[in-house]
Amino acid sequence: MLDWPLPLMSAPMPASPETPLRRAAKIGWGALIAATLYVCYFSQLGAIGFVGPDEPRYAWIARGMAESGDWVTPRLYGQPWFEKPVLYYWGGALSFKLFGVSEAAARLPSAVSALLATLALAWLAWRLYGAETARWLLLLLPTSVGMIGFSHAAATDMPFSGMLTIAMAAAAVILGLTRDTSDTSPQPTPWLALLAFGFFLGAAVLAKGPAAVILSGGAVFFWAVFTRRWRDAFRLFHPAALAAFFATALPWYILCARRNPDFFRVFIIEHNFKRYLTPEFRHIQPFWYYLPIVALAVFPWTLLIVPMLGKAVKGLRAGSRPGSRGILMLCWALFPIAFFSLSKSKLPGYILPAIPPLVLLACRSAMELLRSTSRRSRWGLEWIALTPVFLALALLVSNFYEHANFKPSPPHGYKYALLLIIIGETLALAALIGARRRNAALLSSVLAVVLLVQAIEHWQLPTMDGYLTPRKTVRMVLAADPAPQNVFTARMDRSWQYALNFYFHRELPEWTPASPTPSYVFASGAGLAALREHGIAYQLLGMATPRRNLVRTLGADEAGQPPAPGPKK
Repeated sequence: MLDWPLPLMSAPMPASPETPLRRAAKIGWGALIAATLYVCYFSQLGAIGFVGPDEPRYAWIARGMAESGDWVTPRLYGQPWFEKPVLYYWGGALSFKLFGVSEAAARLPSAVSALLATLALAWLAWRLYGAETARWLLLLLPTSVGMIGFSHAAATDMPFSGMLTIAMAAAAVILGLTRDTSDTSPQPTPWLALLAFGFFLGAAVLAKGPAAVILSGGAVFFWAVFTRRWRDAFRLFHPAALAAFFATALPWYILCARRNPDFFRVFIIEHNFKRYLTPEFRHIQPFWYYLPIVALAVFPWTLLIVPMLGKAVKGLRAGSRPGSRGILMLCWALFPIAFFSLSKSKLPGYILPAIPPLVLLACRSAMELLRSTSRRSRWGLEWIALTPVFLALALLVSNFYEHANFKPSPPHGYKYALLLIIIGETLALAALIGARRRNAALLSSVLAVVLLVQAIEHWQLPTMDGYLTPRKTVRMVLAADPAPQNVFTARMDRSWQYALNFYFHRELPEWTPASPTPSYVFASGAGLAALREHGIAYQLLGMATPRRNLVRTLGADEAGQPPAPGPKK
């Protein structure tokens, strides 16, 4: 079988042995990798309050588990909630017990899952392609937009993707892809890999359901179709792997179904089959929706995939076949995208399992650019290395635009940091281009991304907190009255409604004319109009946007005047 002329298809043992790193180089690589993993996965997890409708709901359920001691039935506002399985809730509840209730604690399970997935994939890259590829993977994967974003989200996407990534790394060992192809002697049974595959695939099923089996099974199935190695594929059904899988996944499903007779109907039928086959959940997107999502998730390393795809097309036209290792990476990356593109309900997090293998392919493409002597590859690498400069420039322009439109903008330190990144990166690249140090050019790009992430986390996110979450306004209310009564919402969007419920630790009722006189009301513009229409005098305490306002109602002795006008847009 011929290999495509791609480094990603090459054998795990390089043709020429890699030059061992000196001690100083090892220390430098280790320090940069550790800093990258910390900044991109763990730094400033609580820089912003809960965003969107999912984070506050999942955090509420995890906090409820920690407080009630019921680790079987997920409950939202006291009622069973079966939209997702239990793995994230267990992680969040344990984190709350260890570190207290906070946004950082709620997001910690996702950060840990991202770290474990990165380490597992780096180990696989080392076994398949050598230490150099593994080192670059430890830098490129954490600095991709998808991994940074979802590692900072209190949601099920990263735990699911993390567990599935580890399971697929173990599957590669079982399929025999990590063996030296020149070794034809009988191989011992990979017991550890079999147990790890079953355990982590079961954990992925606990994170998001049967989609884990479909994604891993689909990738391996198409790998077997293209390589005709069916005997190797059936090794995944080894009794040790099956026993580890069922021992991990089944106990919770059985316990939850026994305590909640409608569990399978709600979870399996409504939140799996109906979500995939019908537009009932209203997340309707075009078929090509995931193409720009994937490009953004792999950014700033998206361009590294382009030469790999070009050479793959050339290989197909030439009639050559890829090697089995490359086919597994491609099937692992492309099957989730194809599978969820057919779904009637599409959300960005669905294709997160495709990002790790895509970045591994990008690393192999980077290895070819670093080793090539052609001028085209040199300029291509340098344009890729300039990507953080363009990103910093775009952020700088957007901040000036916000300031021009009378919106609160980040402090000047943030803008100075962006300017320094642009100037420093440009000067560094100019020097590196002259010296033709390609490794250093890509390293400077990674360092620029890490600095950008730090600047955004320390300066940009805190200024966005009041726009995107109600955390600041809730703190304002609790500072004035630690136990406020008669707090209502008025036609708030569901993202803020769920977040308000979490921060007040109770489900806030919707205000109606029949409600008791409110003390505080979190209201949209339409909600404020309803208050004025019914003669409720109020004082505007804070305005995040025209759709999200905090008001305090006024008594008869305070009013003495017509109700306050609505906020200016």
